[in-house]
Amino acid sequence: MPKSNNKVALLVHACDRYEFLYEGFDYAFSKNWDFEIPCNYYFATEVKDATIKGFTNIKSGKGEWADRLATLLRSIEEEYVLYFQEDMWLSKPVNSTFFKELFDFADKNDAQQIKLHSSDVYTTKQTDNFIEGFNVSEVDNKASHFLMSHQITLWKKDFLLAQLYKKEHPWRNERKGTKRLKKLNPLIHHIDYFAENGATEINSNKNPIKRSEYYAVSFNSTLNFNAVRFIEELKSGNAQEKKYAQELQNHYDNDLTHDGKPKPKKVDLFKKFKTWFLNRKK
Repeated sequence: MPKSNNKVALLVHACDRYEFLYEGFDYAFSKNWDFEIPCNYYFATEVKDATIKGFTNIKSGKGEWADRLATLLRSIEEEYVLYFQEDMWLSKPVNSTFFKELFDFADKNDAQQIKLHSSDVYTTKQTDNFIEGFNVSEVDNKASHFLMSHQITLWKKDFLLAQLYKKEHPWRNERKGTKRLKKLNPLIHHIDYFAENGATEINSNKNPIKRSEYYAVSFNSTLNFNAVRFIEELKSGNAQEKKYAQELQNHYDNDLTHDGKPKPKKVDLFKKFKTWFLNRKK
């Protein structure tokens, strides 16, 4: 376990079934991240081993999404958590100065949650605070959607832990967690630092410096169109990257799940009930 004076843990929350994506995350992150940014790096799996450049592999064990994340948070010492997931692949370089100033702002202001991804689900109010030209805006909790989200966010660890109810899967956590946060009405900050899936800025910024970007490449356990840009890039890489590009292309073309299986066919509720009823009568 890393020992340092860093107050921030960059935590990549991964699931074992998505192991196929680890290599792509590693490639995109190591290409665009600056490891001089003062935080400790954890790549969190369930029970599988993962070797990711610059990261310590920690494990949660099996369980529901919220329970696994809570276990991970309790296992690390840092006060803040910069939250990533393994299907969020960086596509533009980051600015180390921005993150150093961000961590300083969070510490001095006891910030509970600073959303770092642009999305039109948020309505924000401008403040007088700027970091590298980005306005540190405040979220209008009443007018915004999904106050509890799993996109890239800097969290006060204890505050994030308080939002994790037992046995909640990720979608329920976002829905129920948003309702709980609307009732609690905490101060939530927002900065347009990452263009999520190419999203435009939503705040009143002042010529922001070196805005980064990431794409979520997974949807319903399969690759989505966002993966294509990375596949094309990897095709021009070294032998291992070209091999991985071929594997990604095969998954994308054949709509395979991340564990290499055909995507399950959807069965409508009527057919499910009919099957259950007929089987029950046998």
